[in-house]
Amino acid sequence: MSNDARGPLFLPVDDDDEGELQQVLAQGPMILPPAEQPTATTEEAPVSNEAAGTNPDAPVPEATEPATIHLSLPLEYQRTVFREVRGEDGLVILARGLGLQRTIANLLHSYDTPGNLVVLVNAESREEDFIGEAIAELGAKSDNGGLGLRIVRNEGMGVEKRQKLYTGGGLFSVSSRILVVDLLTGLLDPEKVTGLVVIRSERVVATSIEAFILRIFRQKNKDGFIKAFSDNPEPFTTGFAPLTNMMRNLFLRRAYLYPRFHIAVAESLETKTKKSSSQHRATDVVELEVQMTEDMRLIQNAVLECMEVCLAELKRSNPGLIDIEEWNVESALTRNFDVTVRRQLDPVWHRVSWKTRGIVGDLGTLRSILHYLLSYDCVSFNKILETILATNTPAPGSTRQNASPWLFLDAANTIFTLARKRVYTETLVSLKTQPVLEEQPKWETLAEVMDEIERELHFNPPGPDGGTNSVLIMCSDERTAGQIREYLQTMHDGVKGDGPSATLMLKRKLRDYFEWKKGWKNLSEQIAKEKEDANGGRPGLSTGDKRGKDDRSSFRGRQPPNKRRRVRGGGPSAATAGGRQFITIDDEDQNMAEMAASIQDAADGEVKEEMFIIDHFEDMGSNFEMYEMDDLVCVVPYDGDMDDRVLEELRPRFVIMYDPDPAFIRRIEMYRSIYRNRSMRVYFMYYGASVEEQRYLSSVRKEKDAFTKLIRERGNMALTFTKDTGVEDPQEAFLRTVNTRIAGGGRLKVTAEPPRVVVDVREFRSSLPSLLHGRNLTVIPCLLTVGDYILSPTMCVERKSVKDLIQSLANGRLWTQCETMLLHYKTPIILIEFEQNKSFNLEPFADMTGSIGQNDLQSKLVLLMLAFPKVKIIWSSSPYQTAEIFEDLKKQHEEPDPLKAVTIGLEEGEDATSQYNLAAVDLLRGVPGITERNYKNVIFSCENVKEFVNSTQREIIDMIGPEAGRQVHAFFNRDFKG
Repeated sequence: MSNDARGPLFLPVDDDDEGELQQVLAQGPMILPPAEQPTATTEEAPVSNEAAGTNPDAPVPEATEPATIHLSLPLEYQRTVFREVRGEDGLVILARGLGLQRTIANLLHSYDTPGNLVVLVNAESREEDFIGEAIAELGAKSDNGGLGLRIVRNEGMGVEKRQKLYTGGGLFSVSSRILVVDLLTGLLDPEKVTGLVVIRSERVVATSIEAFILRIFRQKNKDGFIKAFSDNPEPFTTGFAPLTNMMRNLFLRRAYLYPRFHIAVAESLETKTKKSSSQHRATDVVELEVQMTEDMRLIQNAVLECMEVCLAELKRSNPGLIDIEEWNVESALTRNFDVTVRRQLDPVWHRVSWKTRGIVGDLGTLRSILHYLLSYDCVSFNKILETILATNTPAPGSTRQNASPWLFLDAANTIFTLARKRVYTETLVSLKTQPVLEEQPKWETLAEVMDEIERELHFNPPGPDGGTNSVLIMCSDERTAGQIREYLQTMHDGVKGDGPSATLMLKRKLRDYFEWKKGWKNLSEQIAKEKEDANGGRPGLSTGDKRGKDDRSSFRGRQPPNKRRRVRGGGPSAATAGGRQFITIDDEDQNMAEMAASIQDAADGEVKEEMFIIDHFEDMGSNFEMYEMDDLVCVVPYDGDMDDRVLEELRPRFVIMYDPDPAFIRRIEMYRSIYRNRSMRVYFMYYGASVEEQRYLSSVRKEKDAFTKLIRERGNMALTFTKDTGVEDPQEAFLRTVNTRIAGGGRLKVTAEPPRVVVDVREFRSSLPSLLHGRNLTVIPCLLTVGDYILSPTMCVERKSVKDLIQSLANGRLWTQCETMLLHYKTPIILIEFEQNKSFNLEPFADMTGSIGQNDLQSKLVLLMLAFPKVKIIWSSSPYQTAEIFEDLKKQHEEPDPLKAVTIGLEEGEDATSQYNLAAVDLLRGVPGITERNYKNVIFSCENVKEFVNSTQREIIDMIGPEAGRQVHAFFNRDFKG
């Protein structure tokens, strides 16, 4: 088999590069240098059992040949990254699309030898699958005794099983929540861990659980390695000295930066090299600038005008509160702009008006409209606009106006009018509705490209070069991919002319649109009728509006407020004097019905034979066969590093980038640099003079600017020395263990152990356990039945975020928790904790009214305090303040006993060491009717959630009682649409 046929994971490299990689592997703590140069075609290094950390007294196998490690690093910059990070710990930041996960997989595989225990931290499921498969492919060619990557998640992974896996060593990917608990409980000894590999390190902030894991590891293991990776440079450039702070959180001192303009990356991705210029086949790149239609251009300009008005109003309404220099239309086109604005407004969120809050949400809506304009068909785009319009329409019978301000602009009227015009028009003479169904300009260009590819393959068939004649079409999301697939399947169906057309597809969508509109209207009428029946035959009246249904004299010629209203071609207007005239949907019903009937007949006639085909799967052998790779046309949405595998498996000769993406361009460059003898043609499509082009150029520029800032900061960065937390001043240790309980004639008490806090394992979703550990408090994770934090034998704390507080008061769970805490602890405490950098205000100023009802949050808190006067309530502005409060509360109390804290609240005969599936228990406790008192009955009666859900009403009543049982059974048997 040739090297090229074996795929990119086993490409030959130069002898010099191979020797360098062997030297790097030989420098590692677990691998000895080889006795002689290997003769294999891939990078490999022998490994001895003694160097791998195995027991020296164990019997040595008879085979004397050293183990080998095969790597897959075909490009020079990949080998450079591997050499640097393998030789010394550091933070590696690569540009997007340069194969970060491939590098991580090779690094992990180099440690996949007996005696090593390496943990992959902060990896998602899709990343675990990609890296695990890559390590398995490398392991198939290696002889190092590795077991591959094993994944430890919540499902079906008990304590005993995890402990057995850790004892055997190897490569593990463990969820952060499980890993921090295992490190604190000693289930995974940090001193036996060879090292940690952190992926997506831009998320490792000071309060993250990953930073907590790294701190525990470094405190107890001074020799283990930490290697961090990221391909998102922008988060490392925000704030004061962001790279320095991030590296401090990662306990690293070196940063390796590899932008696209790095000399090693640029030379590796060049299309021609001196060595292979005679064998290299150049890549054809065809740039296709597609012009938008006139209506699309006008809609885009109108949306941008609305965004400018919103930004101007946002700046005018909030002078001096925040830094608004970067608030412009160009920044508003980015995906996270509205999130950035909200983050800046969070500290003063209680001071901003409802208008400002609405504008922040409107910016995200307008940005989405720009994306829908260029990605969706005209029918779907108009449907989305009508949905936005309907959500901003006042409820039937209400005079309160909740419409967004931008809907009252003339530009908004242009958006809705032109969006409807692209779908259908009405003639002025006969008032008949005629379908227009404007096609997306990219569809016609795509059809022309496909026709050109067919002619190219017919008249100029390429020679054998290891590739296939398949066509790969890449787009932005799954919905766009489905739209492209449908267009390619139907563009020649029902077409009378010579060229392709999307008429059939758009007719189907228009027919579905009419059905949706009819159902929407019926639903609105049903809601209005229910409100009318609830008000004793009157329509729903808002506060302060006590007029009867038939009192129409005050509307002065306008439609009454209990009718559904819409401005034809525009947004809803305020129902005040001088407002616009409203035209109801009923005026269009007749014309819509006639047009829908005509489209129904035409569409049904064309697809009736295709829709009703019965296949009994008879004679499957003659009806089904494998697809030929040369005949495939694959439409795939962008999916990060998974796109590398698509290119390797499909080996396409033609790639059509339906939507621009800088990262995928680099992936194609990598693919072409690896397979230099394969021919490829790339079609790069984009809308000229559009926000799509502007967004693409902005993303490239922002990434380049981010790397420029990082290079400058790294050059000026002070060297960070990690403090050795294992060495402590004896006097400081003595003073820290002094417990000054001198009140009431007590005496000074000295303990030999540091202060500790017993924490419920479910609390490790928050940042508070990490902050407590950072203040030299020993955190003991346990599965608690009563409380979240046990500070002393008599003090129990139930922590509530604002969101959790509202939910607990609504379903009554907080009342049950207070009863349980009062039953077992002398000092029960409810801690209401707010988020960091957010307003320390329970109710915004704009929400405060003159009257407070019994269902308001303040009223429920007062009732709770009256019912449980011994329960203390502590308000905390952030987790940082909570850690200080806990430290102060513990100064005059005894240390808690973890074993006793675990047994409190258990049923008689229940084992404190019994382990439950926390995910299943959390799901069970969220079911209506399940409380703190009865959920244990369900656990003892049923083996799993499936058995409980399939139980009859009588069986559920026997478990938890009649009232709760009927409530649970009704919840399980409720229809989704009911």
